[in-house]
Amino acid sequence: MRPTRPGELMTSADTSAPTTPTRYSPLHQAHVDAGASFTDFAGWQMPVRYSSDLAEHHAVRTAAGIFDLSHMAEIVVAGPDAGAFLDYALAGKLSAIELLQAKYSLILNEAGGIIDDIVVYRTNENEYLVVANAGNRFQAFEALSARSARFDVSVVDQSDDVALIAVQGPNSRAILEATEGLEVDGELSALKYYRALGGTYRDGTVLIARTGYTGEDGFELYVDVPDAAALWDALVVAGKAHGLVPAGLASRDTLRLEAGMPLYGHELNTSTYPAQAGLGRVVSLAKDTDFIGRAASEEGPSADARVLVGLVSAGKRAGRADYEIFPSADATEAAGVITSGALSPTLGFPIAMAYVAPALAQLGTEVFVDVRGSRIPATVTSLPFYKRQK
Repeated sequence: MRPTRPGELMTSADTSAPTTPTRYSPLHQAHVDAGASFTDFAGWQMPVRYSSDLAEHHAVRTAAGIFDLSHMAEIVVAGPDAGAFLDYALAGKLSAIELLQAKYSLILNEAGGIIDDIVVYRTNENEYLVVANAGNRFQAFEALSARSARFDVSVVDQSDDVALIAVQGPNSRAILEATEGLEVDGELSALKYYRALGGTYRDGTVLIARTGYTGEDGFELYVDVPDAAALWDALVVAGKAHGLVPAGLASRDTLRLEAGMPLYGHELNTSTYPAQAGLGRVVSLAKDTDFIGRAASEEGPSADARVLVGLVSAGKRAGRADYEIFPSADATEAAGVITSGALSPTLGFPIAMAYVAPALAQLGTEVFVDVRGSRIPATVTSLPFYKRQK
């Protein structure tokens, strides 16, 4: 089994995949039995909510939620040149990470735009797992395959072989430790952020990672598809005493927004430089090898390119994706746009991530969001909006 990263609520408008029949998670029946409502996501029918978005969001912040993220994409890169290949194919230096360490990285195009944001795990000396967003599975695989031609590596899409279950929230470790039949090769309490441990469930292997996408502590369990439903049920049984509830992609979206985590298709796309999105540190210009997008990254965006900021406002009227931002209440020309926004369930006031002109990006700057014809004042703030207490 290999680790991966939780995914996103929506796909990018500029991504596409071959037309295929609707896909169902190996946990689909469990969601039906739990009364889930479903949404189409990247060709999959995935649970968007079970009870209410707010209840599921608050459960993750105060106790625990269990998510099905089996739609994520896993691509294995293996061979003598695996590390060198990934240093060339990706923005970061992946050859330097340790065994079972994870690293967040980017697949860039030649123009420096973002094809996908990914997490890479070193799963063996000459083997890595590249975890791509569900909506970008085919784009990521095609980009890596095309870039592998001059390296002694294989690039294999193994996305259909693994189910992913995420348990997130302050009670998540206690739930895993109480799950009957789940054996871990080590102590969960010692597992660091962006690391993984091996384990077993029934007769199959499970890999347990600690990456997360909610702003809370939590774990991701990667299990063979035939064992997935039984492991889900065992986690649910163990979680009853700890406040665990099944949670859908809607609550996952508000959780990641509060945590200031970018979402492909909203904050990231092929026309956006990492530096604009606050991800300039992910691009390793210091590594001594060439990589796709290096020249464009060295040049960087233009001086007037919009940059990503956080916005907060009073009241209950929240700006949403694609709402325009103006420098004053009576300005006629927009100077920015919201990429993700919601009334924060945890904080109780509207929050948003937005791209604005550099002149408006300074902390404390007041801007105005056009919310259905009304100009609502908002203040530029730092990200994230929410940090858990440790």
